[in-house]
Amino acid sequence: MKKLIILFLPFLMLTACVDSLDDYNVDTKRPSTAPPVTLFSNALKGLADTLTSPNVNVNNYRLYVQHWTTTTYLDEPRYNVTARIVPEAFWRGLYKGVISDLNESRRLINADQFLSQETKDVQLAQIEVVEVMTWAALVNTFGNIPYSESMNPENPLPKYDDAKTVYDAILARLDAALPKLESKGTPFEGGDLLYKGNISQWVKFGNSLKLKLAMIIADSDPAKAKKMVAEAAPNVFTSNADKAAFPYISTPPNNNVISQNLNALFTSRQDFIPAATIVNPMNDLNDPRKEQYFTTIGGKYVGGQYGFLNTYSNFSHVSDIIIAPDFEALLLDYSEVEFLLAEAVERGFINGNAAEHYNKAITASIEYWTQQDPRSSVSGTGAARAAAYLAQPKVAYATAEGNWKQKIGFQKWLALYNRGWEAWVEWRRLDYPKLSPPSGGNVPAGLAIPVRMIYPIVEQTLNGANRAAAADAIGGDLITTKLWWDKF
Repeated sequence: MKKLIILFLPFLMLTACVDSLDDYNVDTKRPSTAPPVTLFSNALKGLADTLTSPNVNVNNYRLYVQHWTTTTYLDEPRYNVTARIVPEAFWRGLYKGVISDLNESRRLINADQFLSQETKDVQLAQIEVVEVMTWAALVNTFGNIPYSESMNPENPLPKYDDAKTVYDAILARLDAALPKLESKGTPFEGGDLLYKGNISQWVKFGNSLKLKLAMIIADSDPAKAKKMVAEAAPNVFTSNADKAAFPYISTPPNNNVISQNLNALFTSRQDFIPAATIVNPMNDLNDPRKEQYFTTIGGKYVGGQYGFLNTYSNFSHVSDIIIAPDFEALLLDYSEVEFLLAEAVERGFINGNAAEHYNKAITASIEYWTQQDPRSSVSGTGAARAAAYLAQPKVAYATAEGNWKQKIGFQKWLALYNRGWEAWVEWRRLDYPKLSPPSGGNVPAGLAIPVRMIYPIVEQTLNGANRAAAADAIGGDLITTKLWWDKF
């Protein structure tokens, strides 16, 4: 009997600490809940993936701004947005893949009774900055969107809010979040894949985002834009080291989303090549970034004909740097900030010298790309290469062609290569460079470059009445319907 008791005792001790047999069915490798920082990290990746992906089912903005063109499939450079699920994938990627995770992270932080208020404040402020950026991406892509009634599982049919109302709301949220970044609490650290908990960098990021969002409304609400720019400008990025960059790694599923679609390690597809629209002017200006943007063919940089069939082997390709599995995704960078400051000076929003900011913007871009390039063929420092480039009369601010919008718009378009969605926003806003849809041959007549993305087709089925009301309010659910801030 004693032997039986001794044998049974270890099993009794094992079960004494569990409430039911269900506790044995917990898979420790598949947790049922996630901590706030994990949700925050996942949201950052979701945002980077959606804005950076070149997948034709998600993000075709590199094609719309004519940085790239296709080899075989022509729906995308000829602006067919219904042949695939592009609107739905972009919409779902941001609502479900980013905002949903941020909301749950926020809920868990607020519910944690062991966190100090200061820590809650700083972590919630980090969440707010990322969420504001995400809402801005949605509203600047579609126009009116579900906002005030969105993300509520008890309301599957949310109304669409007026785009300007949404924009004003997220600007107010950003203003409220910025002071809380400096609450002296403990920020997200290890799971902060942008800045590793460096709050001074988050302050710069938040203010740089404020500058960017303010300049987007410069034509539609100049008074508000001016006030916000003046508030943000003293605290924005001041070097390439400040960039908000998502750090992909070399192994799936966390590798660079461009590599997933273009790198032979992960795909045999040969769908994309640089377009002559950007390659030719960079050749004319002897732009030093060509070496980092494109490969050569026969020792030359040759772009494909935009909107037509192109044989992959006859043209330059997207560079090995950009398709590397661990190449980072830029969410916002120093070059972009300096272009915004140059524009702000020209608009009279801040004091300063537009040419100096323009020079800093171009120099920052060239230095950034030079730093990414390990090849010995790149000679000279980024600063030296930038100085030589800026010395050309066609590039120098005083002598480059056109007014300030043309000068800044064209050079910013070059600098935003590989950031197709941002380039699309700036092209719509500044109206430069002047791009034309493909024409001639077998191209359908009447093509127009999209200035807006249509609502997901699934919205017509699942939320039809609210979607129809939104379409009526903005002037039609069309790719040619300009958003409220796109005045010219």
